[in-house]
Amino acid sequence: MSRRTPALIAAAALLPLALTACSTSSDGDAATGDKASAPSEGFPYTVKNCGVTTTYKAPPKRVVTMNQHVTEIMLELGLKKSLVGTAYLDDQVLPKYAKDYASVPVLAKEYPSYEQVLAANPDFVYGGYASAFTAGDGRGREAFKKAGIETRLNTESCTKGDQPMDTLYEEIREVGRTFGISDRAEAWIKQAKADNATTAKKLADLKPVSVFVYDSGDKTAFTAGGEGIGNELIERAGGTNVFADLDKPFGDASWENVVDRKPEVIVIYDYGATTVEQKKKRLLDDPALADVPAIKNKRFAVMPLSDAVLGVRVPAAVDKLAAQLHPEAVKAATTP
Repeated sequence: MSRRTPALIAAAALLPLALTACSTSSDGDAATGDKASAPSEGFPYTVKNCGVTTTYKAPPKRVVTMNQHVTEIMLELGLKKSLVGTAYLDDQVLPKYAKDYASVPVLAKEYPSYEQVLAANPDFVYGGYASAFTAGDGRGREAFKKAGIETRLNTESCTKGDQPMDTLYEEIREVGRTFGISDRAEAWIKQAKADNATTAKKLADLKPVSVFVYDSGDKTAFTAGGEGIGNELIERAGGTNVFADLDKPFGDASWENVVDRKPEVIVIYDYGATTVEQKKKRLLDDPALADVPAIKNKRFAVMPLSDAVLGVRVPAAVDKLAAQLHPEAVKAATTP
């Protein structure tokens, strides 16, 4: 998929909250109510995001989201009424967001043109991947700024060398601050930390299994590298990413290296037109992979792509992947 190609990268689910104030309600967006459009305390607010410094005098009111994981962040934080347009799903939105998502105009199946975005009259555009703001396609952040539209890029596309789960917490914190709803953001972060701690307790003292992520690819394998949330998700689920030395969230690996690194489990990212079964068949039918332990033992795990990027699904996704990597241990830990 074009949004995550190596060139673009180089250039550039979740358990429901216990607090009703953080839920996305179908009853007139109860979580947001009139607060989202009312003047908020704590402004002006200045934030630096992926090299762009922005000062907000008030919360944005008309938002276009590009890429599913940032759309779900907005919906999780109760900001449905702020959305005037959205674009580019990787797969289906979570059922709890379906009704709210259906109320938001879809500007394009993939990325909308600059003109399509302008037609929605936004004051804020939130992109999930660096490709959302490809200048060559006319959607550069500078172009939006000249049109009086502020922008934000999900920080997985521009952050290196840190702990991606902390980056996720900061992403939620900064979005909450931008929209004047810090209380909701902090409640989400508190719940996410609790969920991660619960999963970690289930996996205490277990030996990690080696994991190869198969996103896509034929001549080479497009896989998860060591810089993104996908890598930390594997580690927190009781695995070791065999391509953790790839210094980007996604990148290409040779099949020879897949063979040499002998993964015990293959995690397949589920999205797009190629089905999970088709991806499994490609791997199982490749004679060059016949001696890979995961292939010999037919050990596969499956994750929707939207679970494996920097968004609100991640804590629940860690627990779901742990149940696939260590089924007996997780079952024992959750059985009364």
